[in-house]
Amino acid sequence: MSAYSSQQSDPWFRLGRIGVTTTVGVVLLGAASIIAWIIAPFLMGILSLRPEQVLGGEVWRLFSWPLIDGISLWTLLNLALIWLFGRDIEAQIGRSRMLALFGGIWLALTLTTTLTGLVVPGTELYGLSMVEFCLLLLWIAEWPTRRFFFNIPAWVFGLVILALQILPAIAMRSWGSLIGLLLSLALVALAARRVGLLAQYRWLPGTPSTRQQRPPKRRPTAEQRQARQRLTDDQRIDELLDKINASGIHSLTRAERSELEKLRQRRR
Repeated sequence: MSAYSSQQSDPWFRLGRIGVTTTVGVVLLGAASIIAWIIAPFLMGILSLRPEQVLGGEVWRLFSWPLIDGISLWTLLNLALIWLFGRDIEAQIGRSRMLALFGGIWLALTLTTTLTGLVVPGTELYGLSMVEFCLLLLWIAEWPTRRFFFNIPAWVFGLVILALQILPAIAMRSWGSLIGLLLSLALVALAARRVGLLAQYRWLPGTPSTRQQRPPKRRPTAEQRQARQRLTDDQRIDELLDKINASGIHSLTRAERSELEKLRQRRR
């Protein structure tokens, strides 16, 4: 393992015995948002993303919507799934790229929800449920042949949960929500490509970032440079000696004799 990979597998910091990686930090943030809702339920109306409110000047909603969520079995399950699938992805791409991936997911969902809200009044987004959904689909796309419950391949499970999102939107003729969902997934896929995921899907636009994956070029050491110089000197001496053996010492020019003498001295 390279020094970069080793460093990126370490947590950002520790809270007691808990190593806070990027994924763990997001889970802790989600848990804090639930506690904040329990203490002050009115925060939901202040922090959730409502496009019409953003257009009215409440710009903070673009950034605050992941910071508030209610408590239910599904919200707790979402946090567990973010931790479960996020740690696998983070183990592959490192903590810094995982942070960039979460940022890309936030940007994609914020942009598409805002645009959808211009078409569908009443659109609202809060909490980490859609973040977890995107992360789950990325995990399935990265490892499609892994097995879920009842030994079901991951790609089959992914198609089912995606259909459960798409088909109701079609049935309700909610075209704005459907387009917003598909656009969100497309933008998330591009963000994933940028951090090195989904490399096997070559039909996707974008180039995976490999800046940190490439091993740094190492300058040759002094011993290596001397070894190369010695090899070059030996080759040149052999050429001059071959010429002497073939035609005699007088076949060498004055410059070649001087060169041979310098090479012998350097060799000694």
